Amino acid sequence: MSDSLEWLYLQEEDVIKAGALDLKACMQTIEEMFLLIGRGDYILGGPKRNDHGLMLWFNESEEFPNMPTAGPDRRFMSLISYLGGDFDVMGNKWYGSNIANTKKGLPRSIHTFTLNDKETGAPLSMMAGNLISSTRTGAVPGVFSKYLAANDARVLGAVGGGAINQSCVEAIVTAVSSLQKVVLYDINKDKGEEIARSMRDKLNIQVDAVDDIDDCVSQSDILSVATAGKVKPKINEESVKPGQLILLTGAADIMPKMYSQYRIVADLWSMHEKWLEDGLQRPEGVESIKSWAMSGDILEMVHNGEVDKESIDNFGDIINGHVTGRKDDDEVIIGIMGGLPTADVAWGYRVYQYALDQEIGIKLPLWDSSYLV
Repeated sequence: MSDSLEWLYLQEEDVIKAGALDLKACMQTIEEMFLLIGRGDYILGGPKRNDHGLMLWFNESEEFPNMPTAGPDRRFMSLISYLGGDFDVMGNKWYGSNIANTKKGLPRSIHTFTLNDKETGAPLSMMAGNLISSTRTGAVPGVFSKYLAANDARVLGAVGGGAINQSCVEAIVTAVSSLQKVVLYDINKDKGEEIARSMRDKLNIQVDAVDDIDDCVSQSDILSVATAGKVKPKINEESVKPGQLILLTGAADIMPKMYSQYRIVADLWSMHEKWLEDGLQRPEGVESIKSWAMSGDILEMVHNGEVDKESIDNFGDIINGHVTGRKDDDEVIIGIMGGLPTADVAWGYRVYQYALDQEIGIKLPLWDSSYLV
């Protein structure tokens, strides 16, 4: 290695030029990632290598006036991981989230993402991470749907009309060619109508906005739930169709007996178990994770002995052929997706590769000659 060391900086406009919004390519990349996850060719944080990330935990009140306090979806996290295969790279997403951001004209969450050489630790790239994160987040339910949706799925229901669920809907429509209609429920009906029109034009599929969540759920063969905020959308058992695939990218209020009687497939269950371990160290216990973790309710049931964790399947095992996928067209499946750090590494690395090839971005020096060598 020469004395000089440089890395590639990609601002959001560069990330877009490098293909970060190419959802179809992202889905292919995420499928590759799940194959590697199922084979064990990855490392997450912590000594058990199953930690979603290191998070700052906020209290409702603090002794010091300037110290941040808890609020809806208020988190600061560092999500580090290694992904093997053809990726063979380290990455870290620095994640700040606060739903109050929207009142300041900012996204709810703001991400930066760094890739590092696995041997030296040297930075390869730092990039604006929001579009890496949102695209890979949408791609995951698309890949889940490819493998787990019923053969004759016709209607996709979307609970929540924000940017993340719009990405989820686009990926699912891309993955499932039999879909004929999208039914959108958003707590803000006017916003829902506006989003439905936009999605209709973009996806070239019928999109209907409804003002009753049960109306949305009861029509759906696939249901995508992705909302943010203090109140979780309630999914009533009476509205669930036989054969429905329920995809939880965000937390939902689901009746406990549904978790007991329906099949659960997680992106990586050991990662969710680490959330339970962390939550139990807090004074509030499991309640400390239930407001934001899409697996919070089922983690509580596992902790209480109401659900056997051995009955929960990992998606990586399914696409590697170690576990059977959908067993029949009447099987109801709940897919739980917590946001694997390796998904950011996979998609961030692909965007980085394209940027290098096309000479997109700015190469910046870390040093011309290291002072410490």
